[in-house]
Amino acid sequence: MRINQNVMANNASRNLAGTSVQLGKSLEKLSSGFRINRAADDAAGLVISQGLRAQTSGLRQATRNAQDGISVVQTAEGALNEVHTMLNRMRDLSVQSANTGANDSAARSAAQAEITALSTEITRISTTTKFGATTLLDGSYGVSPAKVTGFDADNSITHTAGDDFQININGTGAVTVDLPALTADTGADAAATIQNSINAALSAASNSFAGKVTVKSERVGAGAALTIEVSGLANTQTFTLTDGTGTPLAEMGLNGAITAAAGTGGTFQVGANSGETVSLAISSVSATTLSVNALNVTTDAGAAAAITALDSAIATVSSTRGGLGALQNRFESMINNLQVTTENLSASESRIRDTDMAMEMVSFTKNQVLSQAGTAMLAQANQIPQSILSLLR
Repeated sequence: MRINQNVMANNASRNLAGTSVQLGKSLEKLSSGFRINRAADDAAGLVISQGLRAQTSGLRQATRNAQDGISVVQTAEGALNEVHTMLNRMRDLSVQSANTGANDSAARSAAQAEITALSTEITRISTTTKFGATTLLDGSYGVSPAKVTGFDADNSITHTAGDDFQININGTGAVTVDLPALTADTGADAAATIQNSINAALSAASNSFAGKVTVKSERVGAGAALTIEVSGLANTQTFTLTDGTGTPLAEMGLNGAITAAAGTGGTFQVGANSGETVSLAISSVSATTLSVNALNVTTDAGAAAAITALDSAIATVSSTRGGLGALQNRFESMINNLQVTTENLSASESRIRDTDMAMEMVSFTKNQVLSQAGTAMLAQANQIPQSILSLLR
């Protein structure tokens, strides 16, 4: 019999320690509801479930994005519904004016006044219908800003005071931009100076594109370039830069006519992964683009021409509304699919990461009993060496 090493107590202590660890893990899993609370619980399972969790979260956001898309489409389509109503009314007035056997010049003039008012309202709707701060029906929605790229902005640029150039945006009239002196300015410094000069010139001219011109030095490939871009242009609309005193544009490579093009301005991220997008471009529905801004129903020929023009305008708006309706149906189908996919991926992640409460309770009960038994046996093992005292009496 030995007292320096109580092997039985050591054995009981080791088993009790292991049982306590397992009991703690069971309690953690039961209290958190997760089978994997740290990478050590299941390293491979954590990697898989974390990927599924990121995918599921992205799908939920994509669902909200698609719902926002429906809101945008409904906003635009609701405004177009009113445009349709006004076009139909204008057509009725044109048909009425064409009935010269019953309408005198006063009646035609009254019809013309109403047509003019409705035409003005159509244009107002096209410029004021917005989703947030984004205009939907002026032709700029879904159109990338028109941009011209100039000189290497990593170099410096020098100009004397008095140099100028002209900018004409979508035929709104040429505006002269006076440049202050530039002395070995970097691309970023030059961009800020030119930006301020353009803003001041457009604001002074009360130009509608004031605040929509951006001058910046941006990375292009391995270097940087000075660029000028104009937002708010409809597809195929153009802004033109023309050199003036000192030919600063030629020196910066920024002169010429730059045309906007349909791009990705109206892009909706409708998936959890990069590239899963849907783009929307909405044509302008102003009276000018619909060719109903200069109708004249006070003459027989004018009334007949107005009917034809309004038929074409109604067809154009109908086509636009049809496209928006089709996209709304597509968004709704996307949402249904995203929700089903989210549900299935959530179930997959749950099977990997969540605790099976019934099985874990079995393990917890077993470890709880072993812990109690181990504690009792450790106490018994610690009592055994005391029997040696009887040999010393």
